[in-house]
Amino acid sequence: MESKLQIISGKYRGRKLVLPPSARPTQNRARIALFNMLESGIIENTDKLVVWDAFAGSGAFGVECISRYDATAIFTDVAPESIEVVRKNVAAISTDNRAKIVQTDAIGVISQFAKDTNIVFVDAPYDAAELGRAFVNKLGRAAKTGTMLIWEQEANNSVEPNADTWEVLRDKIYGRARFLILLRK
Repeated sequence: MESKLQIISGKYRGRKLVLPPSARPTQNRARIALFNMLESGIIENTDKLVVWDAFAGSGAFGVECISRYDATAIFTDVAPESIEVVRKNVAAISTDNRAKIVQTDAIGVISQFAKDTNIVFVDAPYDAAELGRAFVNKLGRAAKTGTMLIWEQEANNSVEPNADTWEVLRDKIYGRARFLILLRK
């Protein structure tokens, strides 16, 4: 089955993205809404963004940021098939020098990547909500003040962030997905 997932905007707008076989990608419509929220005053400085697509899957979030902004992206995922798909999606837009792709457990490399990252996108598998919670809790201890976190969760099984660590900038539901846009206090 051909993927309908594509880059929404920017230099590579309209390019199709490959999907891993077991992917549950954030749909185009939800990504459009997410980026509209981000660009309505949440992201103020798009120069030299470092974006981390923590549970990358297809890498759609990081690739979209590369297409739209002067961004570099870090992609992590434990699944070899996801890492292979991310490599294909990055190669298709010729941005190898703006992407770092690592097959690893995202929670295990928080201390390595959190200190240099401006925006972190976490979309743990919906059937493993505890992974997302564990990632966000550990990231809260390692991220610098001002780091933005976009946490996608299943709307029917969502978890609240630690209010002592994260300020909620937006909280929106799009179909099955809940997006929390958080700022590290």
